[in-house]
Amino acid sequence: MTSLRCLAFRSVPIISQLIAALLFTGCSTALSTRKATDLARFKRIYVESRLSDNHRIDEKIATKLRTLGVDASFGVPTMLPEGVDAIVSYEDRWQWDFKDYMIEIKIDLREARSNKPVATGSYYQASLKTKSSEEVIRLILTPLFRPSK
Repeated sequence: MTSLRCLAFRSVPIISQLIAALLFTGCSTALSTRKATDLARFKRIYVESRLSDNHRIDEKIATKLRTLGVDASFGVPTMLPEGVDAIVSYEDRWQWDFKDYMIEIKIDLREARSNKPVATGSYYQASLKTKSSEEVIRLILTPLFRPSK
């Protein structure tokens, strides 16, 4: 009987380590931003809406761009307004894990006239504590639109 109690007390640290390992497995985030030029010259930006977007990411990107001082609008690609300097496209992926959350997004910015890519940013989060889509968009766009040194 004493040996069973002894075994139970010795296995507590091992069990707690296994539980911690399971909890932190898959808790990863990755942020990447890259720009080929200073984006300050792009004053009017159009965010292309995706027909499959049920989370209004196009609107959230345009809203964040406006807070960064850019004249931004959004809509379907066929409704591109005149005088746009750059176009933003994005791909997002969502997952359900007790709540709906964005697991991944990639945002690309290209010149409107030449269609040449000028900046890209991506974020991946597979974690128990996820960031809101607005926060993820802020994390990508803020460094991209920070003035180059």
